[in-house]
Amino acid sequence: MRGRTAWAAAGGAAVLVLTTATGAHAEGRGDIRVVKTVVNGGGNVIVGTSKTIRYPIDITVKDDSGVKRLTHVSTFNMANAYGFATWDGSSCTKKSATTSVCRATMTVDPGWIPDSDDIDTNKVAGIWQVNATVKANDGDYWISDHIAEYKVKRAARLTTVIAPEKVAKGAKATITGKLSRANWEDLKYHGFTGQQVRLQFRQKGAAHYSTVKTVTTGDAGKLTTKVAVTSAGNWRWYFPGTTTTSRKVSAGDTLNLK
Repeated sequence: MRGRTAWAAAGGAAVLVLTTATGAHAEGRGDIRVVKTVVNGGGNVIVGTSKTIRYPIDITVKDDSGVKRLTHVSTFNMANAYGFATWDGSSCTKKSATTSVCRATMTVDPGWIPDSDDIDTNKVAGIWQVNATVKANDGDYWISDHIAEYKVKRAARLTTVIAPEKVAKGAKATITGKLSRANWEDLKYHGFTGQQVRLQFRQKGAAHYSTVKTVTTGDAGKLTTKVAVTSAGNWRWYFPGTTTTSRKVSAGDTLNLK
């Protein structure tokens, strides 16, 4: 599914064109308006290589006659106008005589992604926007462009391995790992090089991890460093993510004292 939809006013009705308080361009007839939009509960949408992802777009709509339904929802990358999420229907929940929250369900099947456009599909990760058309009980309608922004990111993987797993106090241990991320072209995970990843430690009996150092991923996303061991506990890698790649925390690996 590609690009923007070109909208036309239906039935020769008088058309209004304006910029709303949210900065969205819109046109339509009557007093119906989109007043708020929340995508995926305010979180990022993370897409891997196999699992189908479904996420909601909650659109609050207001009209003096009451809200009838959503008639169209689309979403795509703001920079290149490509997208691969399909709109799989919606329902509206009445909050008052004039206001309803309409939930559109969007679906991403990674198996569709490689054939969804004619560019490197990985470039579709990043900041996306939402467009929607809403309709009131009295026939008013509103075509809203850019009613929300959110991020669609490539899923990441991160591992941690300690060797040896038991050392004398003051000795050194080697901690390795690998950062990889989903490639939407071949639906496999590939190493993510040149990224800063934090090495974190939680002393045995403690509640929280703290950052010890930052290491940059090398070839194929590999991580390696040495630490002087002062106490037993768990070590892990933490990647804060980027605009196009998800945040990831590895499982902790335990290091014991001899």
